[in-house]
Amino acid sequence: MEPKVRIPDPCTIIIFGASGDLTRRKLIPALFRLDWEKLLPQPVNIIGISRAPETHDQFRDAMLESIKTYSKDEIKPEDWKGFSQGLFYLTLDADKPDSYPVLNDFLKKIEAERGTRGNRLFYLAVSPEHYPVIVKNLGQAHLSAPTSKDSWTRIIIEKPFGHDLDSARALNNILSEYCKEDQIYRIDHYLGKETVQNILVFRFANSIFEPIWNHQYIDHVQITASESLGIENRGSYYDKAGALRDMVQNHMLQLVCTTAMEPPSAFNDRSVRDEKAKVMQALRPIAPEDAWEYTVRGQYADGIIDGKTVAGYRKEKNIAPDSRTETFTALKLFIDNWRWAHVPFYLRTGKRLPMRMTEIAIQFKRTPHLVFARTPDDQVLPNVLVLGIQPNEGIEIKFEAKLPGPAIHLRQVDMDFQYEKSFAAAPIEEAYERLLLDALLGDATLFARVDWIELAWAFITPILRGWEMDKSPVPTYPAGTWGPLESDQFLSQDNRRWRESRLTKR
Repeated sequence: MEPKVRIPDPCTIIIFGASGDLTRRKLIPALFRLDWEKLLPQPVNIIGISRAPETHDQFRDAMLESIKTYSKDEIKPEDWKGFSQGLFYLTLDADKPDSYPVLNDFLKKIEAERGTRGNRLFYLAVSPEHYPVIVKNLGQAHLSAPTSKDSWTRIIIEKPFGHDLDSARALNNILSEYCKEDQIYRIDHYLGKETVQNILVFRFANSIFEPIWNHQYIDHVQITASESLGIENRGSYYDKAGALRDMVQNHMLQLVCTTAMEPPSAFNDRSVRDEKAKVMQALRPIAPEDAWEYTVRGQYADGIIDGKTVAGYRKEKNIAPDSRTETFTALKLFIDNWRWAHVPFYLRTGKRLPMRMTEIAIQFKRTPHLVFARTPDDQVLPNVLVLGIQPNEGIEIKFEAKLPGPAIHLRQVDMDFQYEKSFAAAPIEEAYERLLLDALLGDATLFARVDWIELAWAFITPILRGWEMDKSPVPTYPAGTWGPLESDQFLSQDNRRWRESRLTKR
């Protein structure tokens, strides 16, 4: 019997930054699909907030166009009619404290008319510099506290959560002044991906893998998150962030934790996040003066992507011609605990690489002794387990097999599981659908906790400081390649190499 699907309490969702890309591309399409799947409560109010003057009907029309553009589903008039009745818009400057009595009055009016019991979810889909201001204004207007003992108020904050350890702590201090920790949902959309969640199921629901998931059998782990796109229209943000802040501090360290964590006592927010925090505590620190030994950075130059010439990073809009911001980084991490002692985790991520791909590759140790005679044509390769996160979601195992014929010749073959083929009747949810639903249900399992955020920044900040001390030129790589030459040398010095998946051709 399938587990019963929980439906959230009637509530109001307030989205700051309603005119932005995140709202149009992700949030409203995700909420519409949840409503279509009968997973949203009835009634539910969705209030978009932005400075631009707009009526309710104009906002509804704009959101309908967004759903048509960014949703894969057919929109039936009756489905849109029911959903749009709960869509509202409020013109408001969220940076001004005197705007919040207006918001409070509007909330009370809508909640009384539609009976949503005072439950509220605030979503900060705005630039990071607005987070402290909005949180403070909500708190001082008494909007961050539940409206009654039987209601709830929660707040979702997008990454980046700070730009270094000090700024992350400062933001945490403001949040803790006006909210309790169980009200705060720090969102990382990678954790909403079905394939990331399935890593835990793969590890802890199958007894054949966990006994070999340790330093005795695993040689090393490679995690790749590549993008073929450049920085698009995010130049102002990206040039202050770079690949280390934008991808490693959040997404990739979460993948490390999901891969390396110990089995939780239960699949709930406290147990899972406790185990992830233990991984972060065990990460071997990288001192600023050692950053060059454990990291590589690079910046894309002119090159070719999909047969088209693309400009280098320094020629992009809102990028300084002498910018030293990295668009590629590779790291070597060690987790100093019993399970992972001496096993390197190699991470790489970058813009303008040949393709969009995220995967985790577990490379096992070679057999200690090969009993079969080997010819020069036989290449006995180590076993590899690949967890595909995107775009080809699935699991691949590489192992040795005998080539048909009278003589014994070995070849590596694949055993392949693909979500799309195996679960064709159950299409994979978008990450924001799962995460929005969890926040409405009060399940914080897939959200980052305050201690994890600060531990991540405590690990990343010394690397940033080391890079600031290094005045040598940042290595470049042509767009459409797999990063700078230094990245390959980074692994070759350990007698290893970046793996080539079925999707990649160097």
